[in-house]
Amino acid sequence: MVHTVKKIITAVVSVVFFLAASIALQRLVVPKYAADLPEGNFTAEYYDETTEHDVLMIGDCEVYENIDPIYLWQRYGITSYIRGNAQQLIWQSYYMLEDTLKYETPKAVVFNVQALKYSEPQREEYNRMALDGMKWSKIKLDAIRASMCKGEKLIDYIFPILRYHSRILELNKDDIRYYAKRKKVANNGYYMRIDVLPVSESDVADTSWLSAYGETEENDENQNLSFAPEEDIIDPWAEIVTEEDDEPENPLPKVDKGEKFSDFSMEYMDKLRILCEENNIKLILIKAPSLAPVWYDSYERQVDEYSEKYGLRYINFYEHLDEILIDYETDTYDGGLHMNRSGADKVSEYLGKILATEYGIGDHRGEPVYDNVYEEKQKFYNDMIQAQQEEINKYGKVISY
Repeated sequence: MVHTVKKIITAVVSVVFFLAASIALQRLVVPKYAADLPEGNFTAEYYDETTEHDVLMIGDCEVYENIDPIYLWQRYGITSYIRGNAQQLIWQSYYMLEDTLKYETPKAVVFNVQALKYSEPQREEYNRMALDGMKWSKIKLDAIRASMCKGEKLIDYIFPILRYHSRILELNKDDIRYYAKRKKVANNGYYMRIDVLPVSESDVADTSWLSAYGETEENDENQNLSFAPEEDIIDPWAEIVTEEDDEPENPLPKVDKGEKFSDFSMEYMDKLRILCEENNIKLILIKAPSLAPVWYDSYERQVDEYSEKYGLRYINFYEHLDEILIDYETDTYDGGLHMNRSGADKVSEYLGKILATEYGIGDHRGEPVYDNVYEEKQKFYNDMIQAQQEEINKYGKVISY
C-alpha cells in the first residue's frame, strides 16, 4: 500500500514538474515583440487598464497609428482605447469588441472600414500578433477559428510552444529581459512615431490617386500610381516563409475594378453593428487618411450605402483633408502610409470635436480616479516623445520604436 502511494505521488510530482517546465519554456520561446514588431504586444496591453473608456476604436494600423487617445484626453478629457493590430481583419475586430464587453461597455465604437476589402485570412503572422495576446475564452477560440489560414492548426494556438519551439535556438536578450513582463509599447493602443518622412522623399505612396478618385479600368489607361505593400511583417519565427509567400494572396488591382465586399466580411459588419445596437453603443465608421493602399470609389460607394441604410455616421477623412490641415510632407513618418504624432493629433482633433459635441462624450478631467491614471499615462507618453527625439538627434532616425 505504501509503495503504491509513493508511486502515485511520484507520478503526480513528475506530471506537475513536466507541466511547470513546459509552461516556463513556452513563456521563454514565444516572441516578446520588444523592438522589431511592437504591434505584437498591443492586444495584451489592454488587460492592464484600470479605468473604463467611453470610446473604443477597433481596426488595423489605420487606427492605431492615426488616432491618439492621449491627445483626446488632453484636449477633450475623453477616455478612449484602441484595440487594433497589424492588418486586423473585420472578424478579428468584432471579436475584440466582444472581448472588451466582458470588461466594460463604451458609449461609442469607432471602426475603420479598410478591413472590409479582405475576404479571407491573410497571413499567420498577422493572426498571431492579434490573437496570441487575447485572454483565453470562447471568444478567443471563435476568433482563432475564424482567422486561421490554410495549414494552421488550432492546437498550435492552444499550446504556443508547439509553434514556437524552434525559437529555442534563436533566443536573444529581449527574451530574457521581458520574460516576466512584456515591454509596454503603446499609449492606450496608439503606436506613436514623431519622426518625419515626406511623401516627396518616399516611393511607397503618392497623392495622385486622391485627385484621380473615381477612375475606372476603362478610362484610366495612362494612370501611373505608386503602391505600398500592406504592412510588411518580418516573420519572427522564420520557419514558414516559402517562395509562394513572396506574393500576396489577394494583390490589389492597379485600377478600380468595382470589387464588392465579400459576404463573409459583410456578415461580420452586420454582427459588429448588431452587437453595438444590443449594448446601446453608438457605432461610427471612419476611413483614415492613409495614402496606401488605395481606397477606391467602389469601396466608398459600398460603405456609403451601408451607412445610409442603417443610419450610421461615416467619416471619410480624405474628404476633410483641407479642413484638418493634413500635410503629407510633415504629418507622416513613412511616406504617407501612416500619420506621425503631428498628423495623428490633427486627425484626433477632428474626431474628438465630433465625439464631444455630437455624441456627448463627457470630459473626465478633474475626476480624481481618471486624473491619477492619466497623469501616469501622460508621463509614459512624454517620456516616449523624449526618447524618440533623443534617438533622432543621435542617429538621425527612430530605432527602438
